[in-house]
Amino acid sequence: MTEKIMESSPYSEKIWLKSYDKHVKPEIDIEIYSLAEMMRRTVQKFPDSLCYDFQGARATFQETENYIKSFANFLIENGVKKGDRVVINLPNIPQFIVSLFGTFYAGCAASGMNFLLQPNEIIYQLKDSGAIAIVTLDSFYEEKVRQAILSGETDVKIVITTNVADFLDLEPSMKEQLIKIGKVPFGKVEPIEGVKLATFNEILEKFPSDTIPDVKIEPEDVLLLQYTGGTTGPPKGAILTHKNLISIIQIVNHWFEPALKPGEDVYISGFPFFHLAGLQFCIQTVAQGCMQILVPDPRDTNYMAGKMKDYEGKVSLMYNVPTLYMMLVKNRRFKKLDLSSVIGYISGAAPFPTESINEFEDAVGKEKVVEAYGMTEASPGVTMNPYLGKKKIGTVGVPFPNTEVKIVDVTDRQKEVPLGEPGEIAIRGPQIFKGYWNKPKETENALQNGFFYSGDVGVMDEDGYITIVDRTKDMIIVSGYKVFSVEIDDKMNKHPAIELCSSVGIPDPDRPGSEIVKLYVLLKKSYEAIEETKNDILKYAQDNLAKYKIPKIIEFIEEMPLTTIGKVDKKLLRKK
Repeated sequence: MTEKIMESSPYSEKIWLKSYDKHVKPEIDIEIYSLAEMMRRTVQKFPDSLCYDFQGARATFQETENYIKSFANFLIENGVKKGDRVVINLPNIPQFIVSLFGTFYAGCAASGMNFLLQPNEIIYQLKDSGAIAIVTLDSFYEEKVRQAILSGETDVKIVITTNVADFLDLEPSMKEQLIKIGKVPFGKVEPIEGVKLATFNEILEKFPSDTIPDVKIEPEDVLLLQYTGGTTGPPKGAILTHKNLISIIQIVNHWFEPALKPGEDVYISGFPFFHLAGLQFCIQTVAQGCMQILVPDPRDTNYMAGKMKDYEGKVSLMYNVPTLYMMLVKNRRFKKLDLSSVIGYISGAAPFPTESINEFEDAVGKEKVVEAYGMTEASPGVTMNPYLGKKKIGTVGVPFPNTEVKIVDVTDRQKEVPLGEPGEIAIRGPQIFKGYWNKPKETENALQNGFFYSGDVGVMDEDGYITIVDRTKDMIIVSGYKVFSVEIDDKMNKHPAIELCSSVGIPDPDRPGSEIVKLYVLLKKSYEAIEETKNDILKYAQDNLAKYKIPKIIEFIEEMPLTTIGKVDKKLLRKK
């Protein structure tokens, strides 16, 4: 395609700008500074505003920064140097926030680790990142982390352990009792030769909280080494800089600007902090000087509803995967809340079935769900539905300010596809990562001509709204036809018997190189897994899908496998 055609394409003309809320500008002036500076600015503006609430334990931003400075000084005094990597292997507890910003204050890069990883997977991330230190729960240490470090395959020299109850306002005797009866997980911390062990409480008691390490941090310094899911191979460490994160934070703040009350609002999310969606939302909250309700177990909807009751009238933003919203809407406590203060329920990381959105909005208010799209490599924001203006259910909205998006042919990245046709989503903007850690070939494939090629298949309409059709790897090829599993799932989820379903492609035994569609179905409790139900679902598919898209196999399952953040685990379904 010639440069002239590219310049006159709907993508280069940014047709989505007409769909912006009135206050949103096509480009904003982004002030570049480090995330350590960001925290310091928040502390100066809102020293007495609450930073977090964890099981009733709370701390102001000033108190939290004192913890952060102690943590940073511990790292520096124990030989950790600027640019070193620190792995954080914790659930959503205050110690994660302190470790994260303490790492930033020391000029180091943080790497969140999924606490469900097995020892061999822990070894991989520690070894690949070259991490010098790891922060973990004492129970995680005893169960898996110690074994990983004993392997001798990592560069870890420092292990910091903590307990879930360390930041709770409990008498020591009460803490011991809770541990004894199994209400609080606890692990024995045995030493490892050549590795320094420290506890979180020791660090806060012994290291100065009145001085900040004298480390010069540049905008292009590595801030996060964030590992992707590894669905097509070993996980890749996405290199994200201070510039990347501070850019997306200012862009998102601008998106919601008229409704935000810095220093006063309360945010809540069930995303784990080891996932960039949860981590960015945490950082976003800090940037606003707002309080975040920490949710260590997102499946405990009673806890979430109870904490929202505590802050009724102050909660302004919620961010979850669709499955968690679907769980919440079935919770009686949640449905009784006064939710008038909430300006948006941001949804991301997975498709939100149309019927489920309607059901959720029947409880919380119409046009309150704000579907968004992003990925680790984009810090992680790319598009979002306007929170004031027109929301198109089923789409992920329009590109953010300062962000370019184009849809290109899946087999020829130089060729843009017309509006309304599916293609690979390519993104350019200040939030796009620098590349993959120690993986030059993967970096070269993903970053070309200033654009990041996402591997996601999408369609842009005449107003600039994007619908995610599939991951390129999740496309099902049936006799040469491209079948998008997202389309099948969305349509079949509307069947009255289906609670949740997911389609995958499996090899067609009669046609080598081709696939057939298999549909996994989780039924609603009022329906039986019998042949009559299966036939009714098949008839629905025949009435609503093109012939080549109709599932050839329908299998009932008792539980839909989910990833740690609540997405349907298609990789596991394909293995089945």
